[in-house]
Order: sequence, then structure tokens, then C-alpha cells
Amino acid sequence: MIEKAGVNFSHVFGDQLPASATKSRPELTGCSWEAFGVSVVIHPQNPYAPTAHANVRFFVAQNGSNDPVWWFGGGYDLTPYYGNDEDCVHWHKTAKDACDVFSVELYPRLKANCDEYFYLPHRQEARGIGGLFFDDFNELGFNDSFAFMKSIGNSFVPAYLPILNRRRGLPFGDRERQFQLYRRGRYVEFNLVHDRGTLFGLQSKGRTESILMSLPPLARWEYSYTPQPGTPEDELYTRYLTPKEWV
Repeated sequence: MIEKAGVNFSHVFGDQLPASATKSRPELTGCSWEAFGVSVVIHPQNPYAPTAHANVRFFVAQNGSNDPVWWFGGGYDLTPYYGNDEDCVHWHKTAKDACDVFSVELYPRLKANCDEYFYLPHRQEARGIGGLFFDDFNELGFNDSFAFMKSIGNSFVPAYLPILNRRRGLPFGDRERQFQLYRRGRYVEFNLVHDRGTLFGLQSKGRTESILMSLPPLARWEYSYTPQPGTPEDELYTRYLTPKEWV
């Protein structure tokens, strides 16, 4: 059912924040720092079951005698190989419900962040159908910001498990498997070229095997591949990899 899955807990610290963490916050260059995070990645074997990713994290940086600077980050996103409206609606409704407890303004903003973040500019493609993405989050104060991060983390299983259970037993053949492996190549490209978490882990000299846990066990590349119009493979590109409002 699941070809590869991983759950990582990290607690890392250092004397100077890596460049990937200070790119958007140059005022923190040279600060000591500490970070905690939990990451989950699931790559099902069945091509009709989408790959899922979730991450929640906390950072604190200290610059001399100044008050520490802290923030939360995280979210989750879904990467289908064969699109399904029911799955997309359920995924985004669960994400919206987790946000609305705190503010109805959060889901539209964090969904847009996710659509923008999980995008491969060199392919001009989205990685999947999105979800939630937030970083530098401290706007609710510590207690409520922490509660918000926990709400997002706790909603991941209810968002994903019904989808996995619906799709895991569907019959598939070599055509679907080969397309799944081809699209997994996009997952690899994003994580190695664009993902800030991967860059942060490598720059902070973390355990490489853990940092690359998110990569699928198998992937393939095909030169100048284009799906045939009107096929389910083509529908993934034309309907599901174009950001839209699902709820």
C-alpha cells in the first residue's frame, strides 16, 4: 500500500543561521538559533493514491542581549498523479476547517502561499493541488500561534487518510505506474532545487539521509514527454495542476 513513508523529528541549533533562513530576514544574519520540527512524507505504491507531505516547525533566534525572535512555520500539500475532485475538496475543506477556528482570513492566504511555494518555475508547473503553507508566523502571539500550528498538524491525518483509503485498492497497470514514476521526478526536482527545508538542512549540516527522506524510492525522467490530449494523464495538467478554489 505504502511504498515509502517517513516521519522525522529534528532539534537542531547553531551559532549562525544558514543563508536559506536569513534570505527573507537579513536582520538575523549572525544570530544564534534553535529549531524544532516534525516532517511527514508518504509515497503510496498505487498511482491513484496521491503523495502527501506535512511539516510543522518552530524557530527561535537570539542576537546578543536583544529579546529572542521566534516564529512558527509549516503546512501540508497533496501531490496526486491522477486527479479526483472528491479528494481535492476533502483535502482543502479539512485544511480550511483547521484554519477557520482561528480566523477565516487565514485559509485563503495560506492556500495562496502554498500554491506559490510548491511551484516549479523551470517547468512552469505546480507540484500538486496545494494545501497550506506558512512561515515567519507569530501574528497571534505565542500561545495562539502555537495552538494554530498544532491545529494544522492535527488535521493532517483526517485530511489524508480518507483519500488514501479510497484510492489504495484501485486496480492499475504499467501505464499508470510509469506515469506515477514520471511525475515523481517533478517531486524530486522541487525538493532538490527549490525546497527551503532541504536547503536549510544541508546548509546546517544535518543528517543527509534524514534530509533526503522526502524523496520517493523510485522515479523516472523521459525526454520531452507530453501526455495525449483527452487522457487522464493530460487531465492532471489541464485541470488539477492549475490552482483553483476547491472550497
